[in-house]
Amino acid sequence: MVEQHTHDMNSVFHALGDATRRQMLRDLSHGERTVSDLAKPYEMSLAAASKHIKVLESAGLIRREIRGRTHLCRLDPGPLATAHEWLNFYQRFWTGRLDTLERLLRQEDKQTSTGTDKQERNDT
Repeated sequence: MVEQHTHDMNSVFHALGDATRRQMLRDLSHGERTVSDLAKPYEMSLAAASKHIKVLESAGLIRREIRGRTHLCRLDPGPLATAHEWLNFYQRFWTGRLDTLERLLRQEDKQTSTGTDKQERNDT
């Protein structure tokens, strides 16, 4: 089970590691598109677009349906939700760490300003 989950996550992050594939996913978030539609903004061949689409498919990020000679692709958000959940752990971790740092810096600033006030009073 853990190995399968790890493989799935590796596939998702590999697919998301390419800017063209990320843009294709963004385009698909607006509705289904043909392979030609997905290839058009990049002026790439259908074969090149198909390679990107296969990577997205193997990661489970999109589904392809064949209607006659037309290949329609649509977003499958499930694996993105899993990746988001995984990343969310680190977001909470770093938010907590940064909140602690902020609190410590504010305490230090307060102590420094209080020390400066005492020094100014002693000088007068």
